[in-house]
Formats: sequence, C-alpha cells, structure tokens
Amino acid sequence: MTVRRCIPWPDKRLRSVAAPVDAITDEIRALWGDMIDTMEAMPGVGLAAPQIGVMLRLAVVDASDARGQVIRMANPEVLHASVQFRPHEEASPNLPGLSALVARPRAVTVRFLNADGEVEERDFVGLWATSVQHQIDHLNGRMYFDRLTKLRRDMLLRKARKLAG
Repeated sequence: MTVRRCIPWPDKRLRSVAAPVDAITDEIRALWGDMIDTMEAMPGVGLAAPQIGVMLRLAVVDASDARGQVIRMANPEVLHASVQFRPHEEASPNLPGLSALVARPRAVTVRFLNADGEVEERDFVGLWATSVQHQIDHLNGRMYFDRLTKLRRDMLLRKARKLAG
C-alpha cells in the first residue's frame, strides 16, 4: 500500500463529479488500501478518491476512537438524513491549514457497494455521519466550504490564497 499525494485546491478535479464504479475488483481494493494509508497518514477520518486525483466514486471512512474500523464504500448515496443538524469543524488535505464549522445532518442512512461487492445500507451517526457526507460531497465535486455562507466562504478562500501565495 502507498500514501498518495492529495491534489491541491483549486485543481479542477475537485470540482468534477466522479464516475460510478461498476464492480469491486482487485484494482479497486488496492486503491482503497492506498486511500486508507493516505487517510491514516494525514491523519483524518475519511478520504474520497477525487482528493488523490482518482475520479471514481470511492470513499473510505474511519471515525472510530481506536481506529482500524474503516468502511470502504463505492457509489455511496444518502437515502435518508435526520432533520437534526450537528456542527463540526471540517477541513481537507486539499486545502491545508484551514477549517470551518459546518452543520450537517446528525444521522444519515447510506447505500453503497461494500468491499465484497454487495449493496449495503448502513446508518451513520455523529462524526461518522459528518465524514460520510463530507466524502460524498467530494464525489459530487463539492468542498466543505461550499456549505458556508458566501461571506464565510469568501473569507476562507481569501485566506487560502494568502497561504498558497
């Protein structure tokens, strides 16, 4: 397995919708392995394939306290979201050194292809739900700051340009 480089914002791939995965192959499993290594090296609680420049609908999430409980997802989609929101400080390795408080549904039900190639539906709550939604945003060409008000988003991106420049 390998730690991959996260592509820097504003790479256009971060604004592109990722392609669906047709089947879970050895190549997909190897890519998930690299994604897990990359997530652990950050360290983070999730990673989507577009973040490392791979335009496939793949994500990994491990929001467990002890780690080692990673969930591998292909083609994840939210089926249900709670009406109760939970604010959490979110960040991205594609935009290092910055973060923002984002409110997302506290719980979600997600359907995805699992590592065995089977369709699975699972409920996620708290940090797990936040991370899964964050990764699905990446698969849809969205970043966490897209969920901020225009004023807060503009301030964050101005700060990002300053850090980059």
